Amino acid sequence: MEKSKATLKIKRFNPEKDNAPHWESYQIEVEPTDRILDGLNYVKWYQDGTLSFRRSCAHGICGSDAMRIDGRNRLACKILFKDLGEVITVEPIAGLPVIKDLIVDMEPFMEHYRAVLPYLINDDPPPPDERYQSPADRAKFDDTTKCILCACCTTSCPSFWAKEEYIGPAAIVQAHRFIFDSRDHGAAERLDILSDSDGVWRCRTIFNCTDACPRSIEVTRAISEVKREMLFRKM
Repeated sequence: MEKSKATLKIKRFNPEKDNAPHWESYQIEVEPTDRILDGLNYVKWYQDGTLSFRRSCAHGICGSDAMRIDGRNRLACKILFKDLGEVITVEPIAGLPVIKDLIVDMEPFMEHYRAVLPYLINDDPPPPDERYQSPADRAKFDDTTKCILCACCTTSCPSFWAKEEYIGPAAIVQAHRFIFDSRDHGAAERLDILSDSDGVWRCRTIFNCTDACPRSIEVTRAISEVKREMLFRKM
């Protein structure tokens, strides 16, 4: 397979020596099937070992290598060089503090995630085997079970950029997964949490989150369903 030349233009920041982020460019040779993650690995292993970024499974499941590639939130392990141009910009996802280079502090994001009680709440005595659920009931929240907490949706949201206290699309998606689970008894509590001024109503239905999701979750629709459920429960 014939290789071609590509330039990775990476936004760098080392808090130990840099006063502000800056761009550095790296020339590499890639095959058409190489992913951006392959290119980043090549830079780190053979050109500049100080480059810092997160990655783990490299199969689009862990969500750890979320970053802005050519201005869009994506997973580096899913984007092929052949689908981009010869010069590719790579920078950290927006709205979260940068620790170093492409690594951001995920704690503010995870704090919002924990706030929506992302676990099954059911204090009924356990049944003898399992808590059954019909396929129709499962289908109500099946889409939002695919979230991998990569933060692509939340950090593509202008409402989150404007106010970091906004709970964000990912947390609402996680809440949706349990609010519509017929086995769960914590929906009312979660809806109360999301009714806060920095909750679900701060969403402006821009659809950036849906476009950014690497798992193709219909994030904006899930948010709308949570809004509708909140209104109907108050009627």
